[in-house]
Amino acid sequence: MRRREALLVAAIAALRPDRALSAPVPAQPFAMAEVAPGLHVRQGVHEEAAPENQDGIANIGFVIGKEAVAVLDPGGSRADGERLRASIREQTDLPIRYVVMTHLHPDHVFGAVAFADDRPVFVAHARMAAMLVQRGEFYRNVLADALGIEEAGDYAKPDLLVSDTASIDLGGRRLQLRAHSTAHTDNDLSILDEQTGTLWLGDLLFVDRVPALDGSILGWLRETKALRDVPATRAVPGHGPTVVSWPGAVAPQERYLGGLVRDIRAIISHGGDIEKAVATAGQAERANWALFDDYNGRNVTSAFKELEWE
Repeated sequence: MRRREALLVAAIAALRPDRALSAPVPAQPFAMAEVAPGLHVRQGVHEEAAPENQDGIANIGFVIGKEAVAVLDPGGSRADGERLRASIREQTDLPIRYVVMTHLHPDHVFGAVAFADDRPVFVAHARMAAMLVQRGEFYRNVLADALGIEEAGDYAKPDLLVSDTASIDLGGRRLQLRAHSTAHTDNDLSILDEQTGTLWLGDLLFVDRVPALDGSILGWLRETKALRDVPATRAVPGHGPTVVSWPGAVAPQERYLGGLVRDIRAIISHGGDIEKAVATAGQAERANWALFDDYNGRNVTSAFKELEWE
């Protein structure tokens, strides 16, 4: 019987050597920028999710303390998360104790599955729990359509929910977490690395790539104004360069969002409708942002619905 089984295995290997004999290929580390001591960032590409980029379109990274590591956004897919984890292991063998998710958009969180065996504390805004119920399955299906079901990865249910402020200690290095009112989304977190004065903003800050509105345009402007007072000298945007000066780098985003508010209010005051707003609002900014044509119309639609009831 054993001889027959051995022959069968050999026959299968001869027919399909790629499937029968090849071992899993280890994930390759990213080329990452150390934007401050112990704080590493992988820059995302200005593209939509596709098999070629593995939804690696957001800035993701990690912080190393004396005792532990915190992941700051685990990536946009299983492969994205696996490569981030490999990048961590290239730098340190300290335990990965926290995975902080700045908000529930797939490009920031669907790499969470790569960290399941580390058994970290998954950290998120308190409102993310409800958003998971509302959109989790939808986001999973959309990403699976783009990448394939095995490649899409998945989000993780948060263990630590932040409703106001919280801090995590990595051993001689504290990260201050802040839950924001509705802005880019209704579940945005920011993270301040006290040791280096670096502010990790997720999608509260877009640089070069046009901002994407999924919350409140007025709320986003209010939260941005408050963030200007945070004692940081540099920031990591959710999309754009790995690091920018703070608060100076937020000015173009404020100009774009503020311009949309002014344009839409003017259209509403003259009896214009949403179709006119989509066609005209914000167009002066078109040359300043990547993916403008993909997102500006959506931003105008969302903002118009908010502003018409002022």
